[in-house]
Amino acid sequence: MLTIVWDVDDVLNDLMCRWLEEAWRPAHPGCTVAYNELRANPPHEVLGAPKSEYLASLDSFRESGRAHSLTPDPAILDWLTAHGHRYRHMALTARPLASAGSAADWVFRHFGNYIRCYGVVPSRLDPAAPLYDRDKAEFLRWFGEADLFIDDNEENVGAVRTLGVNGILFPQPWNQAGRTVEDTLKLLTEQVVTR
Repeated sequence: MLTIVWDVDDVLNDLMCRWLEEAWRPAHPGCTVAYNELRANPPHEVLGAPKSEYLASLDSFRESGRAHSLTPDPAILDWLTAHGHRYRHMALTARPLASAGSAADWVFRHFGNYIRCYGVVPSRLDPAAPLYDRDKAEFLRWFGEADLFIDDNEENVGAVRTLGVNGILFPQPWNQAGRTVEDTLKLLTEQVVTR
């Protein structure tokens, strides 16, 4: 069976959109930046804020009940219902370890029928913790069982492709995917069927 590796935030869910609307904008009432204007991730420069302020706000949101109640992407759930049983699935996220457990709970609650593995590459690491992998490509090089990789970060997709793993860029305002979610899932279907 082929193994499909899914990014969590902004692929399986709409974390950045919900954070912007439910955390950042209420705390910054003068912010007029719309979600579709976030042309960078991290978006602190677009928002006109220090990176440390953005990260503190995002971390706080991730640790809140609001992040726990994120809605899974219905198009991905539909794709998994139709095709997921033919493949193995893994979630791979880059986020601080402090919120990795709650994200794992969220993944298994919503996608546990299909996603049976969960990996994390800490986006920021306590200096006392060991560094195993600097990025998702290093993790997947170690893991060795990925056939397709879906992520919203162009650098991650490019790095994983150097391993010989087919990467699919998931559309978000900050990347150049150039297609809809539905077209992306059609592409995924075409790529797994031809292998």
